[in-house]
Amino acid sequence: MTIHIKKLKVRQRKAAATVMCAPQLSAMLGCWAATDDIHSIGKCREDAEKLFQCMRTTPMPKKIHKPTINYHLARLGKTIQ
Repeated sequence: MTIHIKKLKVRQRKAAATVMCAPQLSAMLGCWAATDDIHSIGKCREDAEKLFQCMRTTPMPKKIHKPTINYHLARLGKTIQ
């Protein structure tokens, strides 16, 4: 038995956000938690340098334009008239 539903809309799944330099950041935060080298002068210096290098070389993701509420209201107004 199948059920037919009129005007059923399914939202697309949102893509998972990719976090750039996440391994380097977690390594540095882990080092900070294990040692009290918050200024990255001693033991955490290497992890901090790896993070800074990753941040310098990784390109920024492009912004995806999301329509504003005004855009949707204008579209709705065209269909009502």
